[in-house]
Amino acid sequence: MRTETPWGPWEPAPLAEVARRFAPLRTPWWIAGGHAIELAVGHSFRGHADIDVLLLRRDQLTAQRTLAGWEWWAADPPGTLRPWLRHEILPPEVHDIWCRPGPDEPWRIQFMLDEADGDEWVFRRDSRIRLPLDRLGRVSGDGIPYLEPHVQLLYKAKSRRPKDEVDFTTTLPVLDADRRAWLTETITLAHGADHPWAVRLRSQE
Repeated sequence: MRTETPWGPWEPAPLAEVARRFAPLRTPWWIAGGHAIELAVGHSFRGHADIDVLLLRRDQLTAQRTLAGWEWWAADPPGTLRPWLRHEILPPEVHDIWCRPGPDEPWRIQFMLDEADGDEWVFRRDSRIRLPLDRLGRVSGDGIPYLEPHVQLLYKAKSRRPKDEVDFTTTLPVLDADRRAWLTETITLAHGADHPWAVRLRSQE
């Protein structure tokens, strides 16, 4: 799926290619975004404008080593891209990195940086929300690590774009009671008890 942006076209790398590139890593990584939702559900159900790989912020230079020879650009808020220099440690407000093989190539992979405190993942929008790192992801039948769907939905709860609503509705049937309870609690904590997803989750208890 090719899409245009003010900074050039996106043509996301296939999931299998991304998994192959990152398989040798010793540091943790997870497929995130809509692809993570589809891995949890077990089938594809919509198009994707990009492909996201989640790294812990403390492991961010892994992206440069894995994609040596590529261009790396930091999404520097608000709404700008700038080159990410070799060995540069990005400031806390930068969470996304766009990558492409060269200046005339489309963007292929996006990295998302998440916070950690020791062995705990920390939700960057509300540090009260935490989860042991060993409970942050799953592994698909093909050996691909991906972000737990209830964690991904917590991120999607802020914007609730049409695709996020589709992801929420499609994912609900595959969430067990514990994951639904966690998502209800964390959405309520981060966005209030009247958030539509929290209301819907409580109605299905």
